[in-house]
Amino acid sequence: MTSDLPTTAGALRAAGHVPRGVKAEIRENLLAALREGRNPWPGIVGFDRTVLPQLERALLAGHDVVLLGERGQGKTRLLRTLVGLLDEWTPVIAGAELNEHPLDPITPESKRRARQLGDELPVEWKHRDERFAEKLATPDTSVGDLVGDVDPVKVAQGRSLGDPETIHYGLLPRSHRGIIAVNELPDLAERIQVALLNVMEERDIQIRGYTLRLPLDVLLVATANPEDYTNRGRIITPLKDRFGAEIRTHYPLEIGAEIDLVRQEAGLVAEVGDHLLEVIARFVRHLRESSSIDQRSGVSARFAVAAAETVAASALRRSALIGENPPIARPVDLDSVPEVLRGKLEFEAGEEGREQEVLVHLLRRAIADTARSTFAGINLRPLAELVSDGHPVATGERVHAGDLLAALPELPVLHEVAQRVGAGPKDPVGRIASAVELALESLYLTRQIAKDSDDDRTVYG
Repeated sequence: MTSDLPTTAGALRAAGHVPRGVKAEIRENLLAALREGRNPWPGIVGFDRTVLPQLERALLAGHDVVLLGERGQGKTRLLRTLVGLLDEWTPVIAGAELNEHPLDPITPESKRRARQLGDELPVEWKHRDERFAEKLATPDTSVGDLVGDVDPVKVAQGRSLGDPETIHYGLLPRSHRGIIAVNELPDLAERIQVALLNVMEERDIQIRGYTLRLPLDVLLVATANPEDYTNRGRIITPLKDRFGAEIRTHYPLEIGAEIDLVRQEAGLVAEVGDHLLEVIARFVRHLRESSSIDQRSGVSARFAVAAAETVAASALRRSALIGENPPIARPVDLDSVPEVLRGKLEFEAGEEGREQEVLVHLLRRAIADTARSTFAGINLRPLAELVSDGHPVATGERVHAGDLLAALPELPVLHEVAQRVGAGPKDPVGRIASAVELALESLYLTRQIAKDSDDDRTVYG
């Protein structure tokens, strides 16, 4: 990939290469993407009109950025896409400890090598993926981890303690000419946060008693929970002041965006139709609006992804038990979601003992809302009368989709129901059965038919 690129500082200079800061590099690449109509944020869903315009303005202004938002809102995912705004390849001094530009060395050792070798200073090229560093701000993080410390091995080699070259550089200096992302910034101890002040404003570092000035060129981005950031005072005021932009993220504002996000992120082991993903999206929406759920903790997008994967796994298990192929999820598979994922939610203190009841109620609301929007304009009364007049329909994890459909005679309404979820006569029976089962559950929830359930079997009648 880099065989035709300059390999010495002299060749780099002769090629007309001019050093530029990482923020200028990001600005120019972002402007180029916007002018050409390219999407600079691949894989980011639901932020097009809210978060992304704010982030683009911050990057164009050359600001360090902190993203504020509850868990599972895609903050880390968004920060990782910043890598795509860096140049694909960039020159660095071969063998240097930091990513120094061959025409602009900053460490004492690299400056000495540049004087000695001149135009013969060796150059290597780094890919943009190597210029992004990510640090989870755990409470045990030290100043040495972020900034650096004295390297006893170098001292043992005969150098004096006052020699700047005895320093072992931390993560921030090693991110020179790149991006460093700090996740959960409020979890850093306050004395460690102080170490970031000079990096963000004066763009240098201080290590113990050394008089060392390194003009670091980094873009510092961070994530934080707004509860930690604003209420509990766990970020020191000078550090807050040094961030040029504070941007609030959010959960998907539209059902369609939530479905797209789940479809993109979930690893589904069986087919899950859009009507079932809509149920999951509406279920998550109801959870985020419920007074029974602790909204300070939020309901992560990972919950929706895990719910879709659980529904798919339930369909795959049924396929293995009764030989139903291909495995296709049906509404009965939604019953596993409250049981499996209850532990991913934080409930208000007054809801102890009612957790399962709350989840089942909200899931039924989501099913009813989805059926209402999916089957709007279809008269389901003939199906209700048929089931009530002696054609009970059984479903469950040991009931084959073919058996479910065989319990019902041909009715025009069944074809309409199947068409609404995109299923045709030649499609697998599981896809058609999934639509019919949603219609039956809708009739039950609107009290037009009855439903009796035991451990692994449900009968509509």
